[in-house]
Amino acid sequence: MLAPDTATTRPGNPARGVLLAFLSYLAYSLSDASVKLLHGALPPFEVVFAGAVLGLAAVPMVKRPEERWSDLLRSRNRLMWCLRAVAAVAGSVFSVIAFTRLSMAEAMALLFLMPAFVTVLSVAFLKEAVGWRRWSAVLTGFAGVLIVLRPGIEPFTVGHLSAILGAFAAAVTIVILRGLGPTEKRISLYGAGVVGPIVASLVIASPHLVLPTARELGFVLGYGLLSALGTALLLLASEHAPASQVAPPQYSQMLWAVALDALLFGIGIDLWMIAGSLVIIGSGLFTFERERIRKPRWWNRAPLITRQ
Repeated sequence: MLAPDTATTRPGNPARGVLLAFLSYLAYSLSDASVKLLHGALPPFEVVFAGAVLGLAAVPMVKRPEERWSDLLRSRNRLMWCLRAVAAVAGSVFSVIAFTRLSMAEAMALLFLMPAFVTVLSVAFLKEAVGWRRWSAVLTGFAGVLIVLRPGIEPFTVGHLSAILGAFAAAVTIVILRGLGPTEKRISLYGAGVVGPIVASLVIASPHLVLPTARELGFVLGYGLLSALGTALLLLASEHAPASQVAPPQYSQMLWAVALDALLFGIGIDLWMIAGSLVIIGSGLFTFERERIRKPRWWNRAPLITRQ
């Protein structure tokens, strides 16, 4: 999901922006919980299709006055637009699988590997210079994953793999947005993130369509509409505060994940999970802070921050 970065933010109320950011990430967390409440009753691609269609509800918030709805499908760089669409499909499907198979806290902890993957991909494709501090943060993040997974003690499942691949797909999205941000319309970048999942999921899900019950339909609606609400709130937050203040509250999703695991699913969290999560989150926050301090060339040009 998208929101304007510091380059396009008007002066506002930073405290209000941060509060709206926290509410946005609460909405996203409830959206993820809606997926888990389905308990795998619907195929992942069917869930992603419904969520993407409902995600169109956020277009009026994303669209600038001079932009048209048709700009959802337009791009100055068609190849990168398509890669963004593919990454959106992969990220959405892998996230649905992860939240279906794992506890919310475990899935969220692994998804927070995204900043580490962004660093690696930025070096490879954006030719960013990365010093020893950020490389240390990357290694620390992967060490946190090992603490969470405890290889040799706990089984490695499809859910774990999906969460890691979901984090990688989100990182690909961010790197693409950093590269395209200065030249693309905001609605075009958002369009790739919803049109890609709609088209791909419709094609793949159609032969295996499962008619949802009324209860399941409610959870699907919650998944899509709460995600759209999160996008709207994130956009409003970014109107009042810069990305350096709006992005870090995303880690509050870990607290919501733990609370929702306990309240909705009766799932507790052990000390290994807590320790690994703290290591991964600390690594991500340190990476973000180093990027803010260094201000590489994309920082003031990229108009978007993302939430996969």
